[in-house]
Order: sequence, then C-alpha cells, then structure tokens
Amino acid sequence: VLFRSKATDKAAERPPEGINSKTVEEIIARVNNEIITRSELDKARGSAQEDAEQECKGKCTPEELKIQIEDRQKNALRDLIDQSLLVQRGKDMGISVETEVIKRLDQIRIQNNLTSMEDLEKAVSTQGINWEDFKDNIRKGLLTQRVISQEVGSHINVGKEEIAKYYQDHKKEYVRPEQVALREIVVSTERKKDSELPDLKKKAETALKRVKDGEEFGEIAKRFSDGSTAKQGGFLGVYKRGELSKELEDTVFSMKKNDLTDVMDTKQGYLVLQVLEHYDEGEQALSKVEGEITDKLYSERMEPKLRDYLKTLREQSYVVIKPGYQDMAGGGNSEIRSEEHTSEL
Repeated sequence: VLFRSKATDKAAERPPEGINSKTVEEIIARVNNEIITRSELDKARGSAQEDAEQECKGKCTPEELKIQIEDRQKNALRDLIDQSLLVQRGKDMGISVETEVIKRLDQIRIQNNLTSMEDLEKAVSTQGINWEDFKDNIRKGLLTQRVISQEVGSHINVGKEEIAKYYQDHKKEYVRPEQVALREIVVSTERKKDSELPDLKKKAETALKRVKDGEEFGEIAKRFSDGSTAKQGGFLGVYKRGELSKELEDTVFSMKKNDLTDVMDTKQGYLVLQVLEHYDEGEQALSKVEGEITDKLYSERMEPKLRDYLKTLREQSYVVIKPGYQDMAGGGNSEIRSEEHTSEL
C-alpha cells in the first residue's frame, strides 16, 4: 500500500508560481535554500477550500464543510513546508522520477484526448502556465510520494496474525448487505460531434482489450479514463442493491470478482465496469475484507510515523517562519525576526 498525501498529490497537478516573481513577493517561510511566498500560500489555501468542497459534495452539512475548509486552510503552510522538505530529501537521496514524469504527462495527454505531447504543451501554455514549471510540479509530487514510500512506508508492516485478530475483534463491522465494489473506465462523449464517436468507442474498446490481455485495470483507468475517478484507478465505490440504475444493477450483481462488462453506451460516454469485489449478504469472510483491514491498519500507523519523520527532517533543516504564521506552519527551528529583512532571505 502506498501512502499518498493529498497535499502532495494536488501539488503534482497544480502550476507553481513563477520563480522571478518570488524576488518581489512577501516571503512567509524559508526551508533551507527554498522560499515559500505569500502568493503560494494563498493559492494553497484556495486549493484547500476546493478540495474540501469536492470531498464534501452531497455528504456534509454547511457547518461540517466550514470546519473542514478551516482545518485544511490552517494546515496549508505546514503542508507547503513538508513538501519542500520531502522534495529536498528526495534530491539528496538521488531519487530520479523522470520515467514516472513521462508516464504521468502521457496520462494527462490521453485524458484530454490530445494527439501528441506537443499538443499537451500548447494546451498547458494556452492556460498561461509555463510548460517547464508544469513538469517540475509533477516531478515534485512524484518525488514526494517516493520519499514517503521509501523512508516511512517501507518500515510499516501489517502481519497476517494482526489482520486476523482485528477481524475477530470487529466482526460486527463486517456484517453487510449484498454489495459490489466497482471500478470504471469512462470515455466521455459529452459535447462531441457524431463524427468523433467511432474513434471514442474504439478508445474504450482498446482499454477493455488491454485489461483482458492482462494489464492492470487501475493503470489503464489512469491512462484512458476521462472520469473524475481516473486518478484513483477508476474506483467508483461500493453499492448495495437499489443504489444503481436497474440496468446496471442487473448487470453487475450477476458478476463475480474481477469480471468485466462489455463497452456500454451511456449518456456520459462509453463505459467499462469491473467488479472489484462482490460481497455476499451477511458476515463477510476474512478473505473478502483482508485488503480493507490492511489498508486501515496501515493508514493508522502511517500518519503518526510520517509526522515523526517530518519532525526529524525539520530538526535537521534550517526552517524559518515569519512572525504571525508559526501556528499555521506547525512549528519551526526559529523565526524570521523582522519583516524588512525577508526580501534578503
């Protein structure tokens, strides 16, 4: 299981501020030889609000959403400092993610139905984003994930006996109605011309064939799917009977684990579904929920261990934070003592 920080994941897809602009901007923090500016903090706080709104869609009350936004925004500077420390650590370790950068760019190209990397570069530039900065931001996100995996995740072990004990102690939690866990690949046909439909259907059929030929569904979803679930490997959710349209319900509830649908023509586009797991009604067998328990136990250990690791990185680094921002930054070794000196940092 690979821990993925939401802050670093988002940073991989977000254009950074121009380097030249940093020389005239208000400096909020310095992390060794890197600086964090007020505009970067403002952008991170804006993204924190967008992330909270997206995750809360239809699930949270207005008050719960407000609390989530405030919590995320409060941690925005801390997350920027953490990312800077992790990226610098990755460079010190000599980690290269260039192959992964190319794969990620190709995924973005495919998701946006662009023919070549040159077309992607033009599309990025059209939005006012520097192409090299765009690639570097993806590089930083991947580097951060690799450091977390190697330095923290690789030291976390969840044993079979521990999983079995947790299952025995929490059996009541695994008494469930019949459910299916689904993954999807969506090739969008929204706002497309009729003349484009044959090629789009062929794209969906190609994706399905590659999965049938042995490629991992999640990786193909990341490369081919236009859906909002693409980054999560197409994971759509877990559904009980009555929560899907009658047509889809009749199809997927008759399928077994890892079964695939044919390419289906829907209002949104061409759809391929995979049954990731089919849970029978009643108490679930350990084999059905082992992965779920493993992820839970792993995640519970990852968060405190990651915070300890980041604390160690801070102690080994030169981190200074402007007065008034220390609470947002989660602490540092020292403080920027006067605002007039910040431009010289």
